[in-house]
Amino acid sequence: MKLLILNGPNINMLGIREPDIYGKKSYAALIDYVKSVCVSHGIDCECFQSNHEGALVDKIQEAYGVFDGIVFNPAAYTHTIVAIHDALLAVGIPTVEVHLTDTTSREDYRKVNFITPCCVATFQGFGFESYKHAIDFLAEHCK
Repeated sequence: MKLLILNGPNINMLGIREPDIYGKKSYAALIDYVKSVCVSHGIDCECFQSNHEGALVDKIQEAYGVFDGIVFNPAAYTHTIVAIHDALLAVGIPTVEVHLTDTTSREDYRKVNFITPCCVATFQGFGFESYKHAIDFLAEHCK
């Protein structure tokens, strides 16, 4: 099994950006954590992060026929980008949406979500553990 771990804008700033909200651990620590969870399942993974919508759309399209599932933290693009929504629908790869925080309990504008309808599950509000829940879910879902 092969998973694409996809992260949107500002996730690369973990540990620096609003640590009282997003935590003090770095993006490198997140990637190490995700890779260790994948290894524990015998899953191969590729991690990709971009602050650019088009790069994320390109990566989703390139995933077609290559990956069995996608774990995706679209970050701020969750609330604004239809192109990513359309790309996820186009490739039809089982995708699990993740967020470090619970977006439903935050600002009103974060309650708009273009990504959830394209996903088989969503895990949010668990910090790094959101990714573990997503990987665990896909490990079972994609058997």
